Amino acid sequence: MANNAAPHHADRVHSVLRETETSAAAAPSDIAASWRRCLLNHRIDPEKIEPPSVLSGMELRHARDYAGRLLRAADPELERLYGLVHGLGYSVLLADRTGAIVARRVRQGDDDGCRNWRLWTGALWSEDIEGTNGVGTCLAERRPVTIHRDQHFRRRHTQLTCTVAPVFNAMGELAGALDVSSFRPDPTGRVLPMVMASVRDAARRIEQSCFHAFFARHLILALPESADSYSTPLLAVDSDQRIVGATHAARVALHLDDTKLAGSLVLGDLLATAPASESRSFAEAERAVVVGALAQSQGNVKAAAACLGISRATLHRKILSMRLQRQHRATPL
Repeated sequence: MANNAAPHHADRVHSVLRETETSAAAAPSDIAASWRRCLLNHRIDPEKIEPPSVLSGMELRHARDYAGRLLRAADPELERLYGLVHGLGYSVLLADRTGAIVARRVRQGDDDGCRNWRLWTGALWSEDIEGTNGVGTCLAERRPVTIHRDQHFRRRHTQLTCTVAPVFNAMGELAGALDVSSFRPDPTGRVLPMVMASVRDAARRIEQSCFHAFFARHLILALPESADSYSTPLLAVDSDQRIVGATHAARVALHLDDTKLAGSLVLGDLLATAPASESRSFAEAERAVVVGALAQSQGNVKAAAACLGISRATLHRKILSMRLQRQHRATPL
């Protein structure tokens, strides 16, 4: 397959190993970090011409079976996202945690092009094999990325643009990546911010669907979140106010891990006094829990206190100390 990328792409990639000022000029720092991994850790040749490997039929069926819960949650979001971007010439792909494409939505007439570029089910896009690319680098760095044309490590891929967001499962683990790609993108990349916003929102909704399905019999508490978050902070609480589940964002915000969640952590315990060394981060987490409980109970302090496993008087004191009273004054307490 012909490739019209600049012939000096490999020289540009290798420049990241030179002096700092040279590498900074060669590529943005986040792209340069991936290029260094590809050169130093994975030993990939940027001029390698072979296309990405493709799983056999049996291997693909096994991968899809393993990703069954993710696929069920993702299916409506793939359709919704495809409806937004197909008019711009983009295809929608879902990869599992290994970088294998397990689902696709491809525009009619683009089948041959997507097959040739391996924007297709079964294709393997892990960074350690294919170098810097949307799916592989997103999975390697566990964050949303856009890899636009010659930001790819391999020259073969420099006609592609890929915008990808990580997808986390109900256990807060990285489950895969949601990808919007094109093999004939706008060279200016003007639509990429809009595409990224759409991909991130869809990935978050997939995570939410997985979490709600897994903890369907539990109370789900939504915590406040930042505008640029790519994971939704949710807690699952049982009838004894024990936290039995937390999304990736909730684990980060509240410093939770599997060990803590397995130890019968009561929601009210998060409102205990924190060590001085962690006072700032804990205060932020504590505020998130209180605000989340108030939002869940629509401002009803009695219901929020019951949800948190603390007395109404204790919650009133915390609301006052956090200066949340104005925010919830209009709602009956």
